[in-house]
Amino acid sequence: MKKIFLILLLAVLSYPTIACDICGCGVGSYYLGILPEYNKRFIGLRYQHKTLMTHLGPFGERTAITSDETYQTAEIWGGWNISKKFRILAFVPYNFNERTAQTGNGTKEGLGDIAVMGYYNLFSTRHTVSNKLLVQSLWVGAGVKAPTGKYEPSERELSSESPNNFQLGTASTDFTLNAAYDVRLMDLGVNINANYKINTTNKYDYRYGNKLTANALAYYKFRFFKKLTVAPNAGVLYETSQQDTEDNKYTVDVSGGHVLSLIGGLETNFGRFSAGANYQDVASQHLANNRVKAGNRLMVHFSVAF
Repeated sequence: MKKIFLILLLAVLSYPTIACDICGCGVGSYYLGILPEYNKRFIGLRYQHKTLMTHLGPFGERTAITSDETYQTAEIWGGWNISKKFRILAFVPYNFNERTAQTGNGTKEGLGDIAVMGYYNLFSTRHTVSNKLLVQSLWVGAGVKAPTGKYEPSERELSSESPNNFQLGTASTDFTLNAAYDVRLMDLGVNINANYKINTTNKYDYRYGNKLTANALAYYKFRFFKKLTVAPNAGVLYETSQQDTEDNKYTVDVSGGHVLSLIGGLETNFGRFSAGANYQDVASQHLANNRVKAGNRLMVHFSVAF
């Protein structure tokens, strides 16, 4: 089974990309990280805060038309273990976009693109190694994102030199391939998630580039009073996107790229209740031929198992 996991992970990570819809555009973030503790079902709320600088100069410098954009998302999300082998995750985002620039400010608010992901458990094992419990699990699956968020083609028509990020949705039905692996020796563990998003062309003949999101987190669970679990975690997040295309043939220069971020976070669980937060610090990036720069990000969540 370990060989199967390695083959799947390498297949996803080696998919050809043209190193961008890393931030914004109403598509939300496909970062999962460590899921809340639950046996059957959970429902919760996630909040994400992301920033972006666009209209940078050819060497990444600020110019008179540089804009500062903020993307905030309040997202209802939940999970359901239908059986020991099948799991469903769902995400319903509500987006708040804000843009500040000398050429004019703007805001957008509304429902984003709803996504559903299904997972199948390839294996789950529990055995002892040197009198210590070793637990492993590998889930793989696929998902779909519906075009429920509002897309305004006029944003793209205003300037061909502007990234098409300031949207609530993509107006396209898109698909994801997912893998989640967790291994834990007693209370010390590693969590790995990979998501590859396959975008389609929307009715305005615009297609966002396919995107890969992968993260690895190391964590340790401290247990108190038999009910409270506190798990600090740290790791890396890598995102890369192909360039967008329009009119089914033209490549959008101000798109595509990659971002590598360092993650630090904390997850807590008390009975049926879970809460957590993480901060993503950008370590390196190359977005839209240096015409876009992503800022650091924050995510917090709260959930209830039932």
